[in-house]
Amino acid sequence: MQMKEVSLQYISQGKTPNDHLYHIEEVCKAGGAWIQLRLKDVDMVTYLDTALKCRKICDQYNAIMIVNDNVSIAKAILADGVHLGLEDMDPVEARKILGANFIIGGTANTIKDCMQHDMNGVDYIGLGPFRHTTTKKKLSPILGNEGYAKIITEFKNQNSEMPIVAIGGIDYNNISGLINAGVSGIAVSGMLTNKKNLKEKIEDVKSLISSELKLKCNG
Repeated sequence: MQMKEVSLQYISQGKTPNDHLYHIEEVCKAGGAWIQLRLKDVDMVTYLDTALKCRKICDQYNAIMIVNDNVSIAKAILADGVHLGLEDMDPVEARKILGANFIIGGTANTIKDCMQHDMNGVDYIGLGPFRHTTTKKKLSPILGNEGYAKIITEFKNQNSEMPIVAIGGIDYNNISGLINAGVSGIAVSGMLTNKKNLKEKIEDVKSLISSELKLKCNG
């Protein structure tokens, strides 16, 4: 399993599937190396077509491609992995379908969710939301830095080394606090969608995450 660039994940955003693809390619061009295709309220034919196009873009730029929610599409297009929400397919069942080499991520909001994912053998956890976000309709309780620190401390006390990625309304100014709280990286949409000087922004974000992780490790 390849988990490169887990520290910065882009979750696709847009009003139409073509909008999603446009933003995905812009992020990939600018150096984004982990893409999650997150389409909602589209039919399976449209989802499959968009996912195939996304796969080609990610291949072109050597980026990891994750499909949100849909295990069958992830398998059909040979995505690198799938991200499963709390109400989606059980990760154990997904692993049986996808095999050992697929990346499987799972959404969490509580320490109980994290422990369950650890038992189920997911490869990383998307823990959130950090704060209110407009990209998700059913929003779990907001965590903030204190919530992350509490959950991650308890999780690590259970001897788990699983990467935890923060998600939900994150901007550049939140990164240092989240890394200090113990996360391994961030998953973002609005921070990178339709932004000017995107290459420079992505480089700045990666650099900040890297430096904060080193400080955390050396501290």
